[in-house]
Amino acid sequence: MDNLWTQMTGVTLLDITLAHWLLAATALFITVVAQRYIVRLFHIIAQKITSRTETQLDNVLLEAAERPAGMLIFVVGLIISVHLLNPPADSFPIIGLADNIGRIISIVIGVWFLWRSIEGLAVYFTARAKQTDSTLDDQLVPFVAKTLKVFLVLTAVLVVAQNMGYSISGLIASLGIGGIAVAMAAKDTISNIFGSIMILVDRPFMVGDWIKTSEFEGVVEEVGFRSTRIRTFSRTLVNVPNSTLANMVIDNIDGRSERRIKMRIGLTYDTTPEQMKAALAGIEKILCDHPGVDQSYKLVKFDEFEDSSLSIFLYYFSSSKVWEEYLQVRQEVNLQIMELLESLGLEFAFPTRTLHIESNQN
Repeated sequence: MDNLWTQMTGVTLLDITLAHWLLAATALFITVVAQRYIVRLFHIIAQKITSRTETQLDNVLLEAAERPAGMLIFVVGLIISVHLLNPPADSFPIIGLADNIGRIISIVIGVWFLWRSIEGLAVYFTARAKQTDSTLDDQLVPFVAKTLKVFLVLTAVLVVAQNMGYSISGLIASLGIGGIAVAMAAKDTISNIFGSIMILVDRPFMVGDWIKTSEFEGVVEEVGFRSTRIRTFSRTLVNVPNSTLANMVIDNIDGRSERRIKMRIGLTYDTTPEQMKAALAGIEKILCDHPGVDQSYKLVKFDEFEDSSLSIFLYYFSSSKVWEEYLQVRQEVNLQIMELLESLGLEFAFPTRTLHIESNQN
């Protein structure tokens, strides 16, 4: 064996002995095998640990660490293989380069783990938020998750830049010198961020609410850093800057407890007072008996002598604010009113004009 090792150390390839090539290849092979089995062992141990706890947070963190841990094992093994290769510094100065690249990749893997952790925690806390009565946390969780991701990326860029030899203090100083220009360029972004914070704090609407402004109308899909996405009823997507939206007059249609129904019924002028009284009483009874009509406030009044009709004013509310259920209530009430008026022998009026022609007979 000693003679064989001596012979291998005497043979070189690209100024590297065959023995070092063999050691590096063996280390790389062990790394590939170890990566698969260590990750599998990590998964088994993680399942045993998480099964003993009631919280799901450890599940989230261990699942987030599984794939980055496997990649980290491979990177460490690769760097060890380069060191075992031990190339001559004058011909192949790659050990220092490999160390620097390995350090940067390790930082990226750490950022990858934190990114996966943030996403997993966002999913976990989103599910918890849906179980609470408050809707503020439903919007706050994705907002905080996005904030953490932005902070993570900025921090990672600074750390990687420092490891690549750039001066972070010089970068910060340059940012200080150009701070005014940056602030002027980013004022819209900053105002939009503050606008999103004001929307979350004031809560003029929630995700899923139907809102209406002077410029658009639709359902809120997402409140982001810069803008809020609103799906209009023509299925288009409107992105409104948060700074603009925070200063708008917003009518939250879904903020009401019930939906108003306001309408007029016109009867022909041949309607007698007795028939009108019967019609008013019948319509009031229809509203009182219908389970979908809110009984707290309603009006049925004969209030106008119109040009072509005797006008009855109806004002009431549906118990449900859901649009489809509201339309169903309105339809059922309208059909019952039609049946009532038909039973009373009354007719709906429509605009008419009677023309009298005088004939002059000589």
